[in-house]
Amino acid sequence: MTEPDARPKRFYTSAAAQRLGEAWTVALDGRTLKTPGRAALALPTRSLAEAIAEEWDAQGERIDLLGLHLTRLANVTLDRVPETREALADEVARYCETDLICHIAEEPEDLIALEEGHWAPIRDWAADTLGVILVPTEGIRAEPQPDASLEAARDYALSLDDFRLAALALGCGLYGSALLAMAVVEGVLSAEDAFESSRLDEAWQIARWGEDEESAAATEAKREEAAALGVWIRALAG
Repeated sequence: MTEPDARPKRFYTSAAAQRLGEAWTVALDGRTLKTPGRAALALPTRSLAEAIAEEWDAQGERIDLLGLHLTRLANVTLDRVPETREALADEVARYCETDLICHIAEEPEDLIALEEGHWAPIRDWAADTLGVILVPTEGIRAEPQPDASLEAARDYALSLDDFRLAALALGCGLYGSALLAMAVVEGVLSAEDAFESSRLDEAWQIARWGEDEESAAATEAKREEAAALGVWIRALAG
């Protein structure tokens, strides 16, 4: 027997961006969206409001709540980030302690060259631009990172507005790397390219041994989330 579709039915005809004082918001058939915390969905740019409206317009007869990546990130930004900025900055610093792009493969040489070709420039950029100087190591062994660099990462996170801090925190988890997330927020890398950079080892292994359907589906779900993060960052630019 077919399982009933638990997704909510679409209850609106169209979604559109509209002004909300000095900010922007999204309206469904003229009714403006609110966050789960009942705050107004006040967005800093028209581009972001339009992107979220497009996300709602793209829904079919049923609403895929998990697919509303931009809406969920906006809800988190407005409901949670203002009260958790210090905690988020601490989390960014913790990611620096075990940053993915500081853990270089021990072998073979072609994988090492591939990783360093992508990762060393980002480490250099973070060191030169943000003062986040992280020490690379081989394999999964953790290497203590300089306290000054962890503090620089924390200061950088706190320097961001709530919308970019939310993006930074999401990127850290998505990539397993604070440095890649910082590069995305600063426009040095696209969110999509950063995702592919974060899975160099995985892609190298798949090219040789193949991939099962479950892993492939999980990767595609993360790739979709990275694409949404890319839309978010570009939309914040206006």
